[in-house]
Amino acid sequence: MPVSEGSEAPIIIIKKKAGHGGGHHGGAWKVAYADFVTAMMALFIVLWLLSSSEKVKKAVGSYFQDPTGSGKLMGSTMGGVGESLTLTKDDMKQLKQKLEQAMKTIPKFDQMKNNIELTITSEGLRVELIETEKGMFFESGNAHPSDRGQELLARLATEIGRLPNTVLIEGHTDAKPYPGEASYTNWELSADRANSARHIMQENGMRPNQVAQVRGFADQRLRMPNDPTNPANRRVSVIIQYLTNRGRTETAPAAKPVSAPNNTAKAAPPAAQPAKAATNGK
Repeated sequence: MPVSEGSEAPIIIIKKKAGHGGGHHGGAWKVAYADFVTAMMALFIVLWLLSSSEKVKKAVGSYFQDPTGSGKLMGSTMGGVGESLTLTKDDMKQLKQKLEQAMKTIPKFDQMKNNIELTITSEGLRVELIETEKGMFFESGNAHPSDRGQELLARLATEIGRLPNTVLIEGHTDAKPYPGEASYTNWELSADRANSARHIMQENGMRPNQVAQVRGFADQRLRMPNDPTNPANRRVSVIIQYLTNRGRTETAPAAKPVSAPNNTAKAAPPAAQPAKAATNGK
């Protein structure tokens, strides 16, 4: 079209699209890369498990058996150890060592260590607080714990409260008859001491539902049968029961305690608790 004189020529803009070699690939490479990373992660987990200790393998295995976390696990509080394990018969030796280490931190532990005995029995781990003639863990002649007894029971409760295991608490006396009124005997004294230990332990970390039984045996289970009046027969025992693989407490068959019909062996009312009977040395 001819352009008349005096008019401006139209501006023509030409746009060209740059061509791409080949077709569009999409995100298929991302899927392949994700599969590769997942496979590498699985490989490293397997290598880590192969080089781990048996305790770590147990903890990982227990997760896959109970992924919801309803199973009971014991977490170690020892420095540098981040492992958990189900507390069964195989682990009682480790628990025994752990409790021994915890008790060593108690002030003046050296003065009482010869009166504390930890043994693994058919019922579980038994911790015995053995009395002396003057009274080591309980005041002589009554069910009130001494300062040492309260401190030791509190320390035990802190450690035991972290466990899923249930606990039995027993009281024992020697064969000396309890002096004073006939309504309060060695049966009541042994049961009351066991119950006092329960109170202190539940106030210091042990769960209320963790205590399975409180038992008073009086002088029916002497530690030294050939010397029935020996002060070492007077003791309080805390038994940490075994667990089965499902986390339930396993109680080994044991003879029934020769005690009064109720659960705490004829425990006398608190108001009727007698005063100290130092002459008897209970």
